[in-house]
Amino acid sequence: MSTTGTGHKPENLAVGAVLTTLSFFCVALVGALGKAAGQLTSTAVVVLFQNLICFVVIIPVAIRGGPASLRTDKIGLHVLRAATGTACWYALFVAITMMPLTNAVLLTFSAPLWMPGIAWLVSRQKASMATWAGAAIGFVGVILVLQPQHHHSTEPMPRILFYYFLFSTVMVLPLALVEWRPLEPRTWIYLIGVGVAQLFSQVFIVLAYRYASSVKLGPFIYTTIVFTALIDWAIWHRSPTLFVVLGMALVIGGGLVAIRGKTDAPLAAIES
Repeated sequence: MSTTGTGHKPENLAVGAVLTTLSFFCVALVGALGKAAGQLTSTAVVVLFQNLICFVVIIPVAIRGGPASLRTDKIGLHVLRAATGTACWYALFVAITMMPLTNAVLLTFSAPLWMPGIAWLVSRQKASMATWAGAAIGFVGVILVLQPQHHHSTEPMPRILFYYFLFSTVMVLPLALVEWRPLEPRTWIYLIGVGVAQLFSQVFIVLAYRYASSVKLGPFIYTTIVFTALIDWAIWHRSPTLFVVLGMALVIGGGLVAIRGKTDAPLAAIES
């Protein structure tokens, strides 16, 4: 057993894996509840509830140490994170109203597969063969699924979440107000569920990183694909086709190979 620093517990990969899996089960719930809510209200309202509920809960945690606990010299980075995060969630919630939930979530997991090419274009940074192989495998998986038919920890986590949810709420609020319509009782349930599930996904992942590093826990993020497929099957009766199953396996496998290549490359550099 080894400790991982202040605020961390002795390393326990099993506990970290369980907490990470619970976190990404909650992410799958966010998608499912967002899809259900998006059929009854606007996407902006869904994103508002997703962030507003989390912001209200994080306030007492973030200001526990007084006003000084909110001081930051990285306000621009907080705004950028909130803007990109809000845009990504908004796009996902729009997408899941237009295609099967599993397909939309699988497409979001294809994002890391673009990283080797983007890294080369921006900085001419060469990726390892394993990373390219993982990307290639993953892209085949995405193609199969669509066949016709992850600020660094330079600031305390409560502060990061405080500013993320604050700015995300402020950014989407005007559009949500413009598109606001009276809500049915079940819509309120879906929207509150989106916010609560998002909150617990953050709580579980923060707890998970106290027991193991993000590198070791990285592979478990792919459990959300399985959870999403099961929810899609159970609620919307979209049983996974052979192409979807093969695509899921290849996206997950490609991601795992890419993660392995990413972690092996620094070790190889040190050894040389």
